[in-house]
Amino acid sequence: MLNRRLFTVTAGALVAGAALASPALAQTDVRFTLDWRIEGPAAGFLLAEENGYFEEEGLNVTFDVGAGSVEVIPRVATGTYNMGFGDINSLIKFLDEDPDQPVKAIMMIYETPTFAVVGRRSLGVTDDPASLEGKTLGAPPPDGAFAQWPAFVEAAGIDTSDITIESIGFPVREPMLAQGDVDAVFGFAFSVILNLKAQGIEDEDIATILMAEHGLDLYGNAILVNTDFAEENPEAVEGMLRALAKGFADAAADVEAGAAAVVAANDILDLDIEIERLQMANDMNINTAYVQENGIGGVDMDRLDASIAQLATSIGIQSDISAADVFDDSYLPPMEDRMMP
Repeated sequence: MLNRRLFTVTAGALVAGAALASPALAQTDVRFTLDWRIEGPAAGFLLAEENGYFEEEGLNVTFDVGAGSVEVIPRVATGTYNMGFGDINSLIKFLDEDPDQPVKAIMMIYETPTFAVVGRRSLGVTDDPASLEGKTLGAPPPDGAFAQWPAFVEAAGIDTSDITIESIGFPVREPMLAQGDVDAVFGFAFSVILNLKAQGIEDEDIATILMAEHGLDLYGNAILVNTDFAEENPEAVEGMLRALAKGFADAAADVEAGAAAVVAANDILDLDIEIERLQMANDMNINTAYVQENGIGGVDMDRLDASIAQLATSIGIQSDISAADVFDDSYLPPMEDRMMP
């Protein structure tokens, strides 16, 4: 895969150059899997590499692209990768089914998840979830946002009696909405919005209903670690989180530089689009009001416990799994080192 080779070679070349410059510095190898291909929201990872933060921590980090935030979990649990970037809700389900799996979340990145229903105002959809009543919604079956639909219906008080759910594929999702074949679709907000704009739909016609703003108080993607690796290499894991906190702060402080790093790693992308995508992700998901007050990376454990209760409705949590079984904050830097601009 072209994107994977570009990113891995770029990261490896940077680290190799640092190693040559400082031959006495012992480095710990870290194999890291992203959730998806390289796009704007990955800027924090790239800037941590580009700005030398991994080198400062004595880390030789190799990144690979992913095929979805769910796939990350078994990659890390099996030890194929030491760390990864995946959906904490899917991790909860994974550990609910097998609590002995050696994987935990250790740093929250998407403090607000990207799950959304995106529609068109010209088709009668507004920012109010009730506007979905009587509409036809396009849903890719594997979509993470669609998986939360039962819980969202309950949280937002939506009457589904006259809502039609049409199963559609990812490639036709935005084209069908642009053509008016469906009234709204499920997806990650920043992806659907930009894909719709690429289809010629104006900003003013796009209505975005973020599930997190209407009662579904979940978290999103987090840094995951293989717990066996963490126990054997605690200083490396702590160093990784210090470096990532700096990288994501840099990506919030200078969106243009973050997007440029993304395009350098994946040159089929358009710089202006990735600037907009990264800014959306920062505003909606990463650099939120909670993060501004508390720094990036931590969670409210009571809120995480409450989200597990909501997941019982959407994905059928069966056990008495708790926030402490899923999230370990012991590797995080102090809050003052995680503050965002």
